Amino acid sequence: MAAKDRFHEAVRRALEKEEWVITDDPLKIEIGGTKFEIDLGAEQILAAERAGEKIAVEIKTFLGDSPVADYHTALGQFLNYRLALELSEPDRILYLAIPVAVHQAFFQREFAQLSVERYQIKQLIYNPVQEAIVQWI
Repeated sequence: MAAKDRFHEAVRRALEKEEWVITDDPLKIEIGGTKFEIDLGAEQILAAERAGEKIAVEIKTFLGDSPVADYHTALGQFLNYRLALELSEPDRILYLAIPVAVHQAFFQREFAQLSVERYQIKQLIYNPVQEAIVQWI
């Protein structure tokens, strides 16, 4: 099993506060002999506007020396995980969980915004201290 990101539990608790039911920790998928472990799988059961919605969340901390290098890694994982989900669980939506400070600093740059738009990256912006979801994009 892969190591959990530093803010894994904070994001899990933030989702639970919004009444998401964590169904998988991690969400394991195997496609064509390749195994993947996405950090969390969750379902929204209670809220009317999201009833029955299924998501997968890949949590990133972006605490490395280079936010660009961290983003390259996150983007590669995200694209591979999204393809695996399209093949195995097409009704599940993949989100990249990003700390609010990183979203405000790195993801406001023009290149990051162009990349997010080009690759259609769904984002879950979280506050690791408050264990709260700040924004769904």
